[in-house]
Order: sequence, then structure tokens, then C-alpha cells
Amino acid sequence: MTHASALEDPVRAAAPRQRPAKSPRPAGPKGRGRRDNLAGYLFMSPWIAGFLLLTAGPMAASLYFAFTDYNLFDAPRWIGLDNFSEMFGDPRWRHSVRVTLWYVVVGTPVKLLAALGVALLLAQKRRGQAFYRAAFYAPSLIGASVSVAIVWKAIFSDDAIVDRTQQLLGIGAGGWTGDPELIIYSLVALTVWQFGAPMVIFLAGLKQVPRELYEAADVDGAGKARQFWSITLPMISPVLFFNVLLETIHSFQIFSSAYIVGGGAGGNACGPADGTMVYTCYLYVQGFENSRMGLASAMAWMLLVAVALVTAVLFWSQKRWVHYEEAAR
Repeated sequence: MTHASALEDPVRAAAPRQRPAKSPRPAGPKGRGRRDNLAGYLFMSPWIAGFLLLTAGPMAASLYFAFTDYNLFDAPRWIGLDNFSEMFGDPRWRHSVRVTLWYVVVGTPVKLLAALGVALLLAQKRRGQAFYRAAFYAPSLIGASVSVAIVWKAIFSDDAIVDRTQQLLGIGAGGWTGDPELIIYSLVALTVWQFGAPMVIFLAGLKQVPRELYEAADVDGAGKARQFWSITLPMISPVLFFNVLLETIHSFQIFSSAYIVGGGAGGNACGPADGTMVYTCYLYVQGFENSRMGLASAMAWMLLVAVALVTAVLFWSQKRWVHYEEAAR
């Protein structure tokens, strides 16, 4: 060993060793998951705030008001079940229940029959098919508006087009909106006129039925009626169930058309002799015309319970008449 190398060795020994730089560790799956969840909640925050402030909060408040005497001006006073006992003993409330049930039982099936009939016609290939689909669907977009309800009331009033048509046919029934017995039929006619939405759903279901089934039925000699009952209805039964469920719930919630056609604000708010006294119309009268918000809240929660029970019955009954493709395999 030379003298120079002997001097270099202590210098190397004293110098600190340089360690290789470590590359940054990638974030683990937990860290990425937390950031993704945070971003998701951030984007959902407007909807969450709207749900809490505009839906969940008012629902909780109305549940409390249902057990109080509240008139929108004074502080609510707890009265327990008095609102519900008064509601069940009110003859106008029972009348509103009967009118609503009649409207649901009559209006919903007629609307669905019209929607299915037109869907069967539009499922056939013909010229101008897109135009007819749009034309039949258009009333569903504007049918629930106040302006259409006003026009509908004018059409069925005395000496209007419906009354004059009846006179030409020798029927002296007069205007429907002024007759307590006939005014409810004008509401049914209005809801049937809005069959476009269920029609589109039926049309989509009809497009999914395999053509091979109809071809096999033709070979076996089955007629059109037999094909409809044995092939079409079972194959579109899930779509039929969806439409029945949706339209039934909508029928229970009818308000604007009944209120406008019935006469609007005032003593004639729900039609002559309460002819259009559907449940929601009487709820509005109690809450905003009579300033009995506690009673109106109790009525609203009773409607929610009734709709939930009807929905449960429909789901229970689907096992008997709804046929799913997966269950058949």
C-alpha cells in the first residue's frame, strides 16, 4: 500500500455514505377510495341538501303537525290523535275517499286500455309511424298543466262543443262541468287523453316480444285473439305491472285538474256538490282555505299509508299474473 492510498482510506471511511433516493410510494387503495368517496359526496351535496331541506325536513315537520292544532299563524298545540278521529268522522272526508277510489278504479284501467290499444296499432310497421308516436305522446307533456285544465273546463261547460255535440245527437245532458254527476267523467276523459307515457312503455315492451312465438302460433293455427292472450299479454306482463303501479299512484295524487275543472278557489273549489272532491282537493281546502294545517298534515300521512298499502298489494299480486323471463328458465 502506498502512502497516498493510506491517506485516502481514512477519508472514505469518514465521509457519509449516500443512500439511493426512494421513489414516492403510490397511494394505497384505501387512500384512493377515500378521495373517490369525498369527490362523490361533493358532487351529491346539492341533491343531499335539497333532499334534507325540501323533502325530509318538511316530511318530519308534517308528521309532527299531524298531531297538533296548527293554523299557520299561531304556534302548534299538541292534541294527539284528535285530528285523525275528526278526519274519520267527517262525512266530506269519507266522500272524498269514495270519489278518489272511483276515479282510480275507473280512470286507471280505461287509460291503460287506451294506451295498450294504441301501442298495438303503432307496433305495426306503417308510413308516418314516427309522426303518430309523437302526436299520441304530446298530450302527456302538457296534459297536467293548468292551461290545459282551463281549456278542458271550457270544452265541457254549458253550450260548449261537448254540449252542442250532445244536442245534435238528441242528448240533452247539458255541460258536464255544471253537473255533479257528470263532472267526474270529464276528469276521467282528461286522464285518458294523457295516455302517451304508458303507451310508449307498452310500445317498448311489445318490441321485445320474439317474433318466432307469433310465427309458431300461426303454424299451429292460433288466431290474433289467441295470440294476444297467450303470447302478447304474458310477455309484456312486467311492463303492464309497471304501468299499473305507476298510473295507480298518479291517480291517487290527482289535484290540479280536479281543482281547476271543479271551479278553483272559493266555496265551489271541488266542483258542484263536491263532484270533483278528490282526496288531495279536500286536503288543500282544509290546509290552505280553512287554515287547518294540522288536520291537512294528518290527511296527507293517511294518503301516504293508503298508497303504500295499495302498492304492497300490487307487489304481492304480481306473483300470480306477472311472468318474468328469468323465472321461466
